[in-house]
Amino acid sequence: MTTAEQSPALAPLRQARERFLTGRPLPDGVPDDVVAAWRRARFFGVRPDLDGPVRESAQPADSPLLEAARPALTRIAPALDAGRTALVLTDERLRVLWSTGSAPGDDTCADLSEREVGHNSAALALRTRRRAEVHGPEHFLDVWQDVSAVSVPLFSPETGQVLGTLTVARALWAGCRPHPGAALAEAAAAAVEAELRARARTAERALLDAYERAARGRERAVVALDGRNRLISEAAAGLASPQVLEALERVARARGRDTGESYSVSLPEGAGESYDAAVPEGAGESYDVPLPEGAGCTAEITPVRHEGRVLGLVAVLAARRVEPEPSTPGAGGALVGGSVAWRHAVGRATELFRTPGPVLVTGERGTGKTALALELLDGTDPLVVDAAESPELGLKEVPPARNRGIAGDRPLLLRHAERLSQQDVAALNSLLEARPDARLVATHTPGTSPGPCLQRLLDTLAARSVTLPALRERPEDIRELLPALTPGPVSGSPPLTWTLDALRALEQHPWPGNVTELAHLVRALAARRRVFGPVRRGELPDPVREGPAGRTLSPMELAERSAILEALRRHGGNKARAAGALGIGRATLYRKLREYQGRDAPNGPRP
Repeated sequence: MTTAEQSPALAPLRQARERFLTGRPLPDGVPDDVVAAWRRARFFGVRPDLDGPVRESAQPADSPLLEAARPALTRIAPALDAGRTALVLTDERLRVLWSTGSAPGDDTCADLSEREVGHNSAALALRTRRRAEVHGPEHFLDVWQDVSAVSVPLFSPETGQVLGTLTVARALWAGCRPHPGAALAEAAAAAVEAELRARARTAERALLDAYERAARGRERAVVALDGRNRLISEAAAGLASPQVLEALERVARARGRDTGESYSVSLPEGAGESYDAAVPEGAGESYDVPLPEGAGCTAEITPVRHEGRVLGLVAVLAARRVEPEPSTPGAGGALVGGSVAWRHAVGRATELFRTPGPVLVTGERGTGKTALALELLDGTDPLVVDAAESPELGLKEVPPARNRGIAGDRPLLLRHAERLSQQDVAALNSLLEARPDARLVATHTPGTSPGPCLQRLLDTLAARSVTLPALRERPEDIRELLPALTPGPVSGSPPLTWTLDALRALEQHPWPGNVTELAHLVRALAARRRVFGPVRRGELPDPVREGPAGRTLSPMELAERSAILEALRRHGGNKARAAGALGIGRATLYRKLREYQGRDAPNGPRP
């Protein structure tokens, strides 16, 4: 009998996990966040009966976090109950960098990402950016059913970003929270972050001094960086594209590891081949480094040395004209994006498309509903009909489905379902009643209240629906979308790159037309532009360049905002439960919080 079976408090959760794994309905009272974590693990293909080490991921060859943490963790390790407790350090990708002690199932800890091992405290701490505990049956893996773990995120003293996690794992603790190892995890994290701050202050001071010497008294385009920090003068911000800065970052990291007279630096994808740059041995000597084709500038680099080692570099940039480089047209951005919201939506859509039955793709106009559907239907020769072009589609004349398709053997892609006539909606409802596994993909843009027939259709498809996030909800995807949306340059025109200032303006714009609006802006810029170098903020349209204007909240919005904040307080900051208590979707809650952020709300704290 396992410890989980012996614990009355955890018995209901253990039974719920068994029902989940066998595909049976779950009982009431199972925490929503735990069920969501189990579903993610199943979606990622994690096997609960994992009985050996997971696939090992490549560890970083040079880990500043491990270098700083090792002395502190080595001092703490003797305090562990080595036979019952494990202490584990991971990086920001949840790859295990260091561990000591032992706990049940700790031989599976080469990679703690949810994609590899499912729900665990390290992944939860990384996602929530605070201490997290996971006990016994909350885990997805069988081998961790008798394990209680607490994890604490480690933050960068320079940027505030999460650098990794520290985990204390031990035999199952069935008592009340907090975990018995919580204090140890917090203390170990504080010791590691103190060491990081001490190391950062010395390096930052040397880098800042070198930057000020290079930029003092002159309007020079100067960049100083060390692989973690960037100091950029105003002139350099208008000249250096992200590709240039990424190339310089690679130079800084390679120079810090150099032991010979030359080194190879790989440029960003699409920027050209790797190159070798000669390195002078004398301290403070300068040298030129080739940058990506179309960068629009050259760079003269001076290494920054401290205590006998190179910790970074100072680059002085100079503008130059570049010849256009032929490139292929953009792919349209149908599946482009790395944000959590977008990856979740695409993953959900992919899962639905792989199984028989209709699929509903919803979202605001311009979010890419049709593009995503066509991408996933690629190779099936779908029949595409658009209710926006002709509301009377005559669907009642469509012959009964053969095999699994509605229109013969071809899947049907129905665009703008909200524009369908009542007769066609009624015909579609009848077809779906006769063939619930019909190969139908419908796109829908929410707007006015649907009629009874359309509401019935939406209710039928609700269980197999996916909502695409608006572009303002995934601004981090804009940098990936831009190359995909940029057309190939015509003869005599430069390729399109962007300054950091322009990128920030694009990411701050609300994009009411979503990806479609962004695509129109990119194409218009590419067509009319006659200058060289990266696109600057001043070239963007006024609404994008000036940023979203703040406004005072109305009395109704203030009341709504107060209700949301009160619900969040009642539920301990859990947005899913707060949204359920308010009777709204979690996506709606996130959107409203973003809308209220930065607006004038004198009657309460900021959300």
